[in-house]
Amino acid sequence: MMLGSAIEAEIMSILAGLMGLCVGDALGVPVEFTSRSQRQIQPVTTMQGYGTWNQPPGTWSDDSSLTFCLAESLCQGFNLADIGDRFCRWYQQSYWTARNETFDVGDTTAQAINRMLQGVPPLEAGGTSERSNGNGSLMRILPMAFLHSKLNFPDLIDRVHQVSCITHAHPRSQMACGIYVSIAIALLQGDDPHTAYQKGCNRISPLYKLPFFQPELKHFDRLFQDEIHQQSIDSIGSSGYVIDTIEAALWCLLNGKTYAETVLTAVNLGDDTDTTAAVTGGLAGIYYGFEAIPKDWIEAIARRDDIIDLATRFAAVCG
Repeated sequence: MMLGSAIEAEIMSILAGLMGLCVGDALGVPVEFTSRSQRQIQPVTTMQGYGTWNQPPGTWSDDSSLTFCLAESLCQGFNLADIGDRFCRWYQQSYWTARNETFDVGDTTAQAINRMLQGVPPLEAGGTSERSNGNGSLMRILPMAFLHSKLNFPDLIDRVHQVSCITHAHPRSQMACGIYVSIAIALLQGDDPHTAYQKGCNRISPLYKLPFFQPELKHFDRLFQDEIHQQSIDSIGSSGYVIDTIEAALWCLLNGKTYAETVLTAVNLGDDTDTTAAVTGGLAGIYYGFEAIPKDWIEAIARRDDIIDLATRFAAVCG
């Protein structure tokens, strides 16, 4: 009985994170690239469709696709070549897409996948330049957090960095992924958002004082000073830059009261609406739980039964 309850809890925890991310993504897809001022005039209040990408309601983008590719690969164990192969299949064959169409592909991600298709190993494929710090690895890194009971923390974060490097190898992008996963782990362990934020940053901070990462710490000052939630909305960016995305996601999480309020706030920041809401939604889903996600939003999600099946299979590996 206890074993069954533990497995059920693991499935629901993973499903909450994956579906929370996917719903946020789908809410943001129709209004991606619209301005904050537009969203203030006509805020998104529920699931809708068409708009920017002319997709039906409940359609998710590359954010969810690559998250599901990673989770699917982790069901077979940790294998960078397999993860990279699934990313390539998504890019070329629309694998793990909402409606058999690959759209909204980031430049840095596309460049890395094309390098892998030419035979470059996954760990050498990701961009390393200053301009390679989009949010394309942060948006898909959440499944790594569910492995926290299987690996010690430094080893898990090392693997998080490796997964980021497949497309985004600059240390700044790796660090954003590590901070996000560290906070997600604290949420999974039952902490409230403010405690998880503090614990997550404190736990990972020593790793980022090492020589490879230390020069990048200045970019994370607002996060590590425990003040991001106190910033005004005007100081919170919502572009595709990885620092903007992690700051916006945590600002929305720490100032939200419900799952719906949290992700809608993320969408209505404007600009990179789908990714900001996906990154926010993964954390909010974990904290508030699957039952807190509006049912009509879940019912609108493309391939929701496949997502539930994936969560069930992934839980068997993580539990």
